[in-house]
Amino acid sequence: MNKEQHISRRWFLKASLAGGILAATGFSVSKWWFNLPRLHAQTFIVRADKYQNDLASLMVDGMRLLGVTSEEIKGKRILLKPNLVETHRGSNQINTHPLVVRGAVEAFLQLGAQKVFVAEGPGHRRDTFLVLEESGLADVLYEDRIPFFNLNDTEVYNVPNAGGQTALKTLTFSRLFKEVDWVVSLPKLKTHHWTGVTLSMKNLFGVMPGICYGWPKNVLHHAGINECILDITATLKPHFAIVDGIVGMEGDGPIMGSPVQANVLVMGRNLPAVDATCARLMGINPHKIGYLALASNWLGPIHEKTIQQVGESIASQQRNFLLLEKIPAHRRIRLT
Repeated sequence: MNKEQHISRRWFLKASLAGGILAATGFSVSKWWFNLPRLHAQTFIVRADKYQNDLASLMVDGMRLLGVTSEEIKGKRILLKPNLVETHRGSNQINTHPLVVRGAVEAFLQLGAQKVFVAEGPGHRRDTFLVLEESGLADVLYEDRIPFFNLNDTEVYNVPNAGGQTALKTLTFSRLFKEVDWVVSLPKLKTHHWTGVTLSMKNLFGVMPGICYGWPKNVLHHAGINECILDITATLKPHFAIVDGIVGMEGDGPIMGSPVQANVLVMGRNLPAVDATCARLMGINPHKIGYLALASNWLGPIHEKTIQQVGESIASQQRNFLLLEKIPAHRRIRLT
């Protein structure tokens, strides 16, 4: 949606206040608002019950069903951004699994990508390479000869904040993003104690350099987490998402929660649509998730009728992730 079509909350409130006056002329603000053209997108859900499956083939099949062709990917430089947070022995529910990253690397190379990079800037640990090693991803990248870049300590550049949801006038990114053609978010399917869920859009916090935004990206937290998710997504404009939901996390995410065998991968070109689909798979109402409600029909669709599901249906793979009443962000978000 272009800038002229983006209806800000402040503008809408002003329009609503004017509704009484305009109604006298026969103009209905609510009728106009709800009759705006709706954005549409596709998401792909595939069942995968273990990480040892041929994930690359599943991903290639999904990409093709979503219209991602070899002609589109050929010669492209692809940046994969997994979710690396903390490492605890035997806790596969915290980070994007190394074999999901390997599957994505192989899938894009099969489609003709010139180069695939992996990059991350963990928010909790200052030693990015320690997290990389302890997660097991370092071994996979070394075996496959895939370059890794630490986004927390990098040369940077500033761009205007295209989202306009926070007071931040500019956003700072690694110069690496000037050298790639596609940015792909590879998050984990998890609940979150501040945002309700953490999926492909929230995963983009890890692209923001720690040397500029602090640990755990405190500048973004102070500016507003939901609003920053929107600003980063609107400015960076990622191209694709692949969500690791083979083992997800429920309860007190993104670190302290429990593993849940969800047995899915979810993919799509539009991140709000992917996140809305993931929320429904978790038994969570995407309209009750702050950043998704704000993204709706601006950065992408979140209404179920505007998202075409390819592959498995939501109903066939849905399970209610544990939500904790003691966590405010978990209250009243259950899908009914």
